[in-house]
Amino acid sequence: MRRTTTVLAAVLVLGALLLPNTLVALEPNRFARIPAEAVIAAVLLLCLPRAARRVAAALFGLGLGVLTVLNLLDMGFTEYLGRGFNVVLDWGLLDDAQAYVADSMGGAAAAWAAVGAVVLVVLVLVVMALAAVRLGELLAAHRERAARGALTAATVWMTCVALGVQTFGVPVATRSASGALEAQAHRVADTLRDEAAFAKEAKADRFGATPGAQLVPDLRGKDMVFTFIESYGRSAIEDPVTAPGVGRTLDAGTKALAAKGFRAKSGWLTSATYGGSSWLGHSTFLSGLWVDNQQRYRTVTAGDHLTLTKAFRETGEWDTVGVMPGVQKAWPEAEWHGLDKVYDAFDLGYRGPKFSWSTMPDQYALEAFQRLEHGRKRDRPLMAEVILTSSHQPWAPLPRMVGWDEVGDGSVYDGIEASGVEASDIIADSTRSKEEYGKSVAYSVTSLTQWLERYGTDDTVLVFLGDHQPLARVSGDGASRDVPVSVVAKDPKVLDAIDDWNWTEGLKPAEDAPVWRMSSFRDRFLTAYGSTPHPTGE
Repeated sequence: MRRTTTVLAAVLVLGALLLPNTLVALEPNRFARIPAEAVIAAVLLLCLPRAARRVAAALFGLGLGVLTVLNLLDMGFTEYLGRGFNVVLDWGLLDDAQAYVADSMGGAAAAWAAVGAVVLVVLVLVVMALAAVRLGELLAAHRERAARGALTAATVWMTCVALGVQTFGVPVATRSASGALEAQAHRVADTLRDEAAFAKEAKADRFGATPGAQLVPDLRGKDMVFTFIESYGRSAIEDPVTAPGVGRTLDAGTKALAAKGFRAKSGWLTSATYGGSSWLGHSTFLSGLWVDNQQRYRTVTAGDHLTLTKAFRETGEWDTVGVMPGVQKAWPEAEWHGLDKVYDAFDLGYRGPKFSWSTMPDQYALEAFQRLEHGRKRDRPLMAEVILTSSHQPWAPLPRMVGWDEVGDGSVYDGIEASGVEASDIIADSTRSKEEYGKSVAYSVTSLTQWLERYGTDDTVLVFLGDHQPLARVSGDGASRDVPVSVVAKDPKVLDAIDDWNWTEGLKPAEDAPVWRMSSFRDRFLTAYGSTPHPTGE
């Protein structure tokens, strides 16, 4: 029993020292190496008296436990958001993750997941500390042999470094644990430096002092609709599993809109986020600033930097509204967005079922927008920001199109939701997730294009885009952060104004269509439609 306990302790400690921080690197060859930290720790523990040795071993074990938790968080964040965990900024996202699980799989599942996560963290810390103490006592009990072993291991480690020895394609000698801690430290330092630098950057605005009369004069009288489609990324158009269905939908939408007199041009934008944190993509697109973390988001939304949507309100010529079916709590950012009125999940009159995270189908949200705002007689045109949520992961169950006259209060979706695929059936299956993701994007695009066919006027201008790519399980490891963007209008002058953008005709951007950073769109759009720059903060 004692021997088994010792072996388990050694496996735990060595495993923690060699554990990578990405799932793609989690392969057996990663554990067939000699960690420098183990050799150094053994030497130090051999030099200490009993009481100090136990304390040092326990602290070493706790440190390994913390490192293990951070590596696991890095794995999760890389898988879902395409980046590692930031110990300064990302703790609040854990609450969002729990809310996502609750919305997708129910409150009980979220509660158990939270409890399980806390218990797991405590177990990792305690067990790792006990394992390190156990190994420290073993070293002390066999001091002479342990000293020879440590010396031999150190010699082998240095020889392997000098000769570049590898096994199974990876170096035998490694210092991955200390390297991971060093990377976390650099991440913290970079974050703190970035906070001050971005605050200064956000004060500079090419159009910050532009009078309202000189903002978007070439769009006067147009009903502007800016629409974000959740997780609508390049993968939806180019991945072999999703592309056929989404491509057919975009081609059909282009043809149907053309029959109604609409033309479209499309390109690519590189989003500031990936896999989630949609608000970072929204704020990047609207502000013209690169908002790729939570601190930047807090900084920019706390200031008065001009947003694309607020530019229309500043003219005094438009009513400005937001349709936000994903917002289910207080949303003070409405003022920063420049929205006079916001319709959240509780303001749209929906009486049907939720579809996993999405509070209501996109078709319903658009029909409610038509009923409440776009279809009303008004004294001046409308500028609307609309967020469509049906393509939010986990993409099960999914709504489907119904007759627009059948939408009603949403009760028509009861049977559709009940007969849909369960999230638990696809969440761990990459191929099925891709299939359902493709269906969800096709549904969202169809809802939007049919809404425009049905309700669009000669003065309706639609700009729609994805906020980010789907998570890596669907978009693939190393996928780009590009998302499609389209401008649709009947008035030929609207599209003539962006001829020099060299975008693709239709709703589907060509593979080689121009790719811009998402933060560049605001200034390009304002310039294209006649706005005069009056900089601030320069």
